Amino acid sequence: MKIPTIQGVIKRRILINYRAEPHVIQKILPSVFRPKLHNGKAVAGICLIRLEHIRPKFMPEFVGIASENAAHRIAVLWENENGKTQEGVYIPRRDTDSFINSAVGGRLFSGEHHKAKFEIKESANELDFKMKSDDQKVSVNFTGKTSESLPKHSMFSSLAEASGFFKTGSLGYSPTKNAKKLDGILLQIENWNVSAFDLDRVYSSFTMIKHCSQTAQSDLITLC
Repeated sequence: MKIPTIQGVIKRRILINYRAEPHVIQKILPSVFRPKLHNGKAVAGICLIRLEHIRPKFMPEFVGIASENAAHRIAVLWENENGKTQEGVYIPRRDTDSFINSAVGGRLFSGEHHKAKFEIKESANELDFKMKSDDQKVSVNFTGKTSESLPKHSMFSSLAEASGFFKTGSLGYSPTKNAKKLDGILLQIENWNVSAFDLDRVYSSFTMIKHCSQTAQSDLITLC
């Protein structure tokens, strides 16, 4: 199968993360994966990303689409067919406001998406975010603002340490309707740059309670 390549612009990307006990996270991962640890803890969270000008590579920007997207994810490690350790993220749930993403995700390109409604108010420094899936199973909301430093209770000692941890998580696998297959997406970012974000409040109704036994396959999309 020819691997499709899609390009576009990441207009906004927020990573909300929390620490978890590794043995709890292991129970909800497909058996091929194990949690990637930091200071003895697993790292799970939500990636909230606005994409613009998304289109097949070599096509002009004006044909591209924009979308708001949410992905609940876990930092993971696994061994490839050569026994080499790989790292990335396992994504048990994806939501989007794009009809195209929800209609053809997992068909024309990797990654099955659930349709959702997003309400977002943002200024130069502040963000008020709300999302609710059409199937009523997942809602996410948070408010916050940009910051000069990580919060005091952060599991990372510095912004550089946090950046290094997440930069290597560019390959993500997510479940499919086919219980023997996972979809993979490779996100390639030309200019990696991160800053701190101070949350006033955050809530997600999503719970990862179903244990999977899927094995990963290399169906990749490159987003560059």
